[in-house]
Amino acid sequence: MFINENLFLIGAASIAFIGMLFHGVAGHKIYMGNVYKSEMEELTKSLSLVSWHVFSILLLISAITLFYIAYNPKFDIAAYPIIGVNLLGSLLFIFLGLGRHKALLKMPGAYLMGSTALLAWLGIQ
Repeated sequence: MFINENLFLIGAASIAFIGMLFHGVAGHKIYMGNVYKSEMEELTKSLSLVSWHVFSILLLISAITLFYIAYNPKFDIAAYPIIGVNLLGSLLFIFLGLGRHKALLKMPGAYLMGSTALLAWLGIQ
């Protein structure tokens, strides 16, 4: 049982970590390049930058926490907030995407967060 739990948690942590790398580096260059070229106010550009990287931080904390739990299963209770925030984030992408923001369904956010939540949940069962 521990081996399966370990693999699910490591899988979830790996997805979150790889997502953080792509979001924080490649995504930053693409997204912020477009923001900086826009005619938004400077404060709006700054807040956009902060908002962008808050998600990168969430992914990093998710990855670190899940890796830690994989090797220290007695702390499995710490997975519940990670599961919750990733599940809710995934649902946000989906519900907004089903509404006026169709482009969100083409982005990896819902799938990344949903798979992180699912694998983390399977890992602590």
